[in-house]
Formats: sequence, structure tokens, C-alpha cells
Amino acid sequence: MGLLGWIIFGFFAGLIARAVLPGNQRLGCIGTTVLGVAGAFVGGFLTSVWRGTDWRDPEPTGFLGAILGAIVLLLVSQAAFGGRSR
Repeated sequence: MGLLGWIIFGFFAGLIARAVLPGNQRLGCIGTTVLGVAGAFVGGFLTSVWRGTDWRDPEPTGFLGAILGAIVLLLVSQAAFGGRSR
């Protein structure tokens, strides 16, 4: 997948993750895209740990894994920075 494909993929994965998770995530378009792309790699890492493959070499996962990875990132972010007001 090319760079433009990753950007579009990440944007939609990030949008769905933000829609599924309640709360106010103050991310713009770029933040949503980065969230989705990072979620793909987190999802790939979690999948490799779950399957018992080499976790030091994670591969990006599919759309559902990217959404789940983005949700995990949002939950970690809310736990770490949830009390701060912007």
C-alpha cells in the first residue's frame, strides 16, 4: 500500500475508533490519521503477541485490527491525560 493509501486507511480507522469510544477526543484530521496508522501497528503488535509470533517484528494489521489498536491508543491516552483540561 502506498503512502496515500496509508493516509486514507488511517483516517477512516481513526474516525471509526473515535466514534466508537465515548468522550471528547480533541484531534484534528492529522491527529485522527496518525491515530489510525499507529493503531494499525499497535493492532499488529497485539495480534503477534496473541498468536505467539515474534513480537519484536510487528506487521500492520487489517482494518479491524487498526480500529482496535486505535481504540487501545485512545484508552491509554485518556487514562494518561484524562484529567487535563485544554
